[in-house]
Amino acid sequence: MKPFRIILFLILLTACTPAPTPVVLPSPTATATLAPTQTPTLQPTASLDQLTFGIDPAVPPRLAETFSGFEVGASVASAAAADFWLGPADTDPASHWIYALVAPFPTITDEVSLSGLKSAWGGQPPDELAGQPILLTAATRLAFESLWGPPAAGAVQEFLSEPEIQAFAWENRPSWAILPFEDLNPAWKVLHVDAQSPYDPAFYPAAYPLAVNFSLTVSQRAAQTYAGLGLAVPALPASNRDPQKFTTVVITGTTAIVRTLAARIDEKGADYPAALIRDWLVSADITHISNESSFTPDCPAARWTSTTRMFCSTPAHVALFHDVGADVIELSGNHLGDYGADPIVFTLDLLADEGFLTYASGLNQESARQGITLEHHGNRIAFIGCNEAGPDYVWATETRPGAAQCDMDWLAAEVQRLKAEGYLPVVTFQYRESQGTHPMPWEIRDFRRMVDSGAVIVSGSQSHVPMTMEFYNGGFIHYGLGNLFFDQMTADKYRQEVIDRHIFYDGRYLGSDLLTAYLEDYSQPRPMTATERADLLTRIFHDSGW
Repeated sequence: MKPFRIILFLILLTACTPAPTPVVLPSPTATATLAPTQTPTLQPTASLDQLTFGIDPAVPPRLAETFSGFEVGASVASAAAADFWLGPADTDPASHWIYALVAPFPTITDEVSLSGLKSAWGGQPPDELAGQPILLTAATRLAFESLWGPPAAGAVQEFLSEPEIQAFAWENRPSWAILPFEDLNPAWKVLHVDAQSPYDPAFYPAAYPLAVNFSLTVSQRAAQTYAGLGLAVPALPASNRDPQKFTTVVITGTTAIVRTLAARIDEKGADYPAALIRDWLVSADITHISNESSFTPDCPAARWTSTTRMFCSTPAHVALFHDVGADVIELSGNHLGDYGADPIVFTLDLLADEGFLTYASGLNQESARQGITLEHHGNRIAFIGCNEAGPDYVWATETRPGAAQCDMDWLAAEVQRLKAEGYLPVVTFQYRESQGTHPMPWEIRDFRRMVDSGAVIVSGSQSHVPMTMEFYNGGFIHYGLGNLFFDQMTADKYRQEVIDRHIFYDGRYLGSDLLTAYLEDYSQPRPMTATERADLLTRIFHDSGW
């Protein structure tokens, strides 16, 4: 990103000073006194109410708001008549404005090329963009005209605002839109353009193709007037996407380091399970793992042929959590108490000693109900969860360690409290398992209640298969993500996995990416092929009512 620069043309007024009279030195030891040289001063050439200001109609509203309190005389509509003119710039930009190519969230297409997008602009869309014009506001159209020239007839369709674009796009899928970064929200899917998306953790704005430069041009008389009055021209924001306001949170499904998965780690190392998807997890600012089983030094050695449903994990296998950069460990699993209370206590101590934050489990009911709060780049995020499924012996009591038993009145009140304290609550459930994609009516009721209480994300940690999702009352609900690290391979549905990457920006929940994987070797997820991903998302979106 180029540094902020305002173009100023200053005229320095100079004054001729007569040559000083020679100084007579009365004696060799006397001190000479020299007449001071006069310093030129800048004088205003106009009053403020005589200066003019104009904004090019290509400027996005959020950038134009920078000058909402700018006090000068008349507003003008042309650069030639303006003392101050804000508009697109070819060089020396003050502001690098990021835009995104978006589609309604239940869209299968993930990426287009810049050449394909420009072809669509020119009236010859590639197959992946065929069917609908590109939706945008008049300001966005003019901004991209400054880069690509006027669009072909029928290639774009203009709207007054982002809400109008979103409503039209969802009713007329497939649809495509170009929006400024600040207009994004969870109902949009952000597409990659030439392998880049402003949702990417490693986003590189200088090389991103959907960006427009803007600058403020200042006339000679305006520059001299401001300088003479000791005033500063308002500064433009460097960009509408500040990496210091950006946070990525990855939420995952079921992990149980047991049976064949554990045996594979013993054989190939703790870095084997995540070898093909590690970057998805370690690149997040906050990585969530839902761990189903307790660690204990007395855990029997893992065996390939084991089919036991009594779960425990070897303490050394906690290295897997370090390998994926885990930060937050959810302990709501219904297998935590399979080997009794002592392993639960051991697990809490082990994870704390290893530097992980845990929630949804504790030494007693009170501590199990404590959520955790984090702040990253100004985004205040809270995690809280509980176990609804049981069994009874896994639930913490006043005197027994275990998972927090779900009490929806308590949980709703806690979510409300966290929201009131300025946090963005994320609620995760160990709910009763479903072997299909659809949630039960009572599950929908409880998940939605948490959104009504203030949660921005509600996620099911219990499901071994990917389930449906919905946008509800401003929140995102995913009823189940499937497995992450587990050894289930008896059916295709158990091998399909979804990892949700959520984007927070400037104190609000901005949106999500769905990352999809497929389990191999009873232990190692790999990124899905394009066909596998399309098949899974098509089914999930259809079952979600989209």
